[in-house]
Amino acid sequence: MQWTDRIRQVKILLVFSAIVIAGLSLLVSHYLVRDLQVEEHGKMEVWAQAMNAFNNADETTDLALVMSVIESNNTIPVIVMDKDGNVTDWRNIKVEGDDTLSFIADYGQRMQKAGNRIKIELNGTSDYLYVCYDESTMLKRLTMWPYWQLGIVLIFAIVAIFALLSSKRAEQNKVWVGLSKETAHQLGTPISSLMAWVEILKESYPQDELIPEMEQDVRRLERIAERFSKIGSLPEPVDASMNEVLDHVIAYMDKRTSQKVSIKGHYPDHDVIVKMNASLFEWVIENLCKNAVDAMEDGQGKIDLWLLEEDDIVAIEVTDNGKGIKKKNVGNVFRPGFTTKKRGWGLGLSLAKRIVEEYHKGRIYVKNSEVGRGTTFRIELRTRK
Repeated sequence: MQWTDRIRQVKILLVFSAIVIAGLSLLVSHYLVRDLQVEEHGKMEVWAQAMNAFNNADETTDLALVMSVIESNNTIPVIVMDKDGNVTDWRNIKVEGDDTLSFIADYGQRMQKAGNRIKIELNGTSDYLYVCYDESTMLKRLTMWPYWQLGIVLIFAIVAIFALLSSKRAEQNKVWVGLSKETAHQLGTPISSLMAWVEILKESYPQDELIPEMEQDVRRLERIAERFSKIGSLPEPVDASMNEVLDHVIAYMDKRTSQKVSIKGHYPDHDVIVKMNASLFEWVIENLCKNAVDAMEDGQGKIDLWLLEEDDIVAIEVTDNGKGIKKKNVGNVFRPGFTTKKRGWGLGLSLAKRIVEEYHKGRIYVKNSEVGRGTTFRIELRTRK
């Protein structure tokens, strides 16, 4: 659990760092764009003064200098309009459509509404002109660039994270397969020896009532070894009764849990047939039941196994009245290594998820959980494709 919490903290730190970097990038871009806007506004004021000088020119006006200033604007869109809204001149505007004057006039009105205009008084009259301007193409591109940059970085980050997760998942799968095969191999020899000793005991003490129980436990070990051997392969599912699977789990758990724990099954009146590997699926239900028993206060409580048919789905719900799962841990219960118990590897639910989702193409999740009231795990399998 501490390891999982540490991983979560690292992820939160990385996300927070990414947000801070993105915020700083947008802030710097904002100030840069603002400075360029001020600079362009200054250029337009100079251009407007040059236009004013051109319109009010006399013998002392240096027209060459005025025209030089007017002609120097090759980037900022500008429209000159009279007080009645008629267009008198424009520069650096790409006209769209056939009606040029109408397009320019509408564009100029939008500039005025945005507040991008400079008033020019005409000497000797009450007339005046408006110099309307817009942001240059470069400034517009610069305004949008941070968002494009963040989008590209985000896409690369998502691809990188996906690649890392896929690599990690593939590595975990190899570890699972290797561990399972090795466990099955290591269990093989002592199980064979125990089976031989049980046979000797049966011949020596044929009336002993404990020997059949010992034999069942040895067979149980043999089945566990078989399950581990199947983890590393893809066992072919066959039609089997889910009712029988749940009955086997209840019978097994009844003999190995306290009498204070009640385990009951709730099934339809008919057999529910599902394509599955019965041995592995029993393991899944056993894991859920064992976790439910471990979650019970004072070692007493109840476990209900519900078998439900819903359209083309067969659902199994394992409900207990134990201590429940904290909300912050619900998303971590199926992660390898996560456990709230002092003892345990935190692999049971991870194996259960692998068996349900990869081998049976189903779904397993925490349906609901309340601290102090209990938990319900739900498994869903499709009856037809």
